[in-house]
Amino acid sequence: MTATQQPSTKQDILQHLLKQGRATAQDLAETLHISPQAIRRHLKDLEEEGLINHHAEQTGMGRPNHLYTLSQAGRSQFPDRYDEFAVSLLDTLAETIGKEQVGSILRKQWERKALEYRDLLGAGSIKERVDKLVELRREEGYMTECHRVDETQDDRFVLTEYNCAISHIAETFPSVCGHELEMFGAALPDCTVERTHWLVNGEHRCGYLIQPKHA
Repeated sequence: MTATQQPSTKQDILQHLLKQGRATAQDLAETLHISPQAIRRHLKDLEEEGLINHHAEQTGMGRPNHLYTLSQAGRSQFPDRYDEFAVSLLDTLAETIGKEQVGSILRKQWERKALEYRDLLGAGSIKERVDKLVELRREEGYMTECHRVDETQDDRFVLTEYNCAISHIAETFPSVCGHELEMFGAALPDCTVERTHWLVNGEHRCGYLIQPKHA
């Protein structure tokens, strides 16, 4: 069963854990406006299904908090990979023409994607183009959000992606993550794009700081 097939509350719990990385039952109850008792029943079900894990964390003298996180099975409920065939094909290419050549092919692919994005983003303000980029990434299966760094500034944003549609490819060809960063920079040529968070480093999201080059 995929995340979109989960009953609504369970889906909300999975999405919250995907975005936040971890949460207590009380956190979830307050965020989702559901009683702690009902949340615990859903958490018990999700843990029995193997979609979440929990561990105890002592904070002070009281009872330890139970922190819930997505399991690998839970994370895989969300779109986060190309077909296994694509990964297998790249492995075969690497054996045939060499891993370095495959890396060059992947770079070309991201260069093409950057040009496609640039055309689709048009010539609006940075905010308009970043909002459009978020929309495009969501259409491709990414859970993407964007927020201003500072409400007093209109042109500095952090783009956050909570899942990775190329995670299996990145495991074998980690250079694709660098190409993706370059792709965002090429799609927004008047901006600098810096990585702030990285799923590959064990964090629960990828993040990119986007700001004008003159900043």
